Amino acid sequence: MSDSAITYTLYIQADPARVWQALTEPALTRRYWGLSFETDWGVGSPMDWVERGTRTSDPEQVVLGCVPDRLLSYTWHTFTPQWAASAGIGEELRAELAKERRTKVTYEIEPVGDTLARLTILHEGFEPGGTLIGMCGRAWPMLASSLKTLLETGAPLPEAEEEAGEV
Repeated sequence: MSDSAITYTLYIQADPARVWQALTEPALTRRYWGLSFETDWGVGSPMDWVERGTRTSDPEQVVLGCVPDRLLSYTWHTFTPQWAASAGIGEELRAELAKERRTKVTYEIEPVGDTLARLTILHEGFEPGGTLIGMCGRAWPMLASSLKTLLETGAPLPEAEEEAGEV
């Protein structure tokens, strides 16, 4: 982790196509992340985040890159009052997050032999020393571990929904 980016690499006992499914299919993202994305995954397409019954839409929430089974990139979500209320985030913290610049997430998926995939998560563009990088720095390890556990065992980490939903 630098002062403006988080990089996290993990190895998953699954093929790249299965990792791709876990990143893009709502039924899977809800299991390890507690949210789903509504989008067609076309570059430039909008992305609605649906979390705890709250839809977060914004014209700047878009797909930036999409190569099935290899690469997925999008802008991070918008911190609306509705999202904050559903996530249990106070207005002061929400306003602080909303002042920071929009960040970007990129997933790179690479095959490693016949039975493994290397997933690299890059979340970048944070305000150096900002609030969001600290929150995401705590949430990404749990989120990535829950994704890995789901693909390898069929069940996410038990506390993942509570922890991963932080941001």
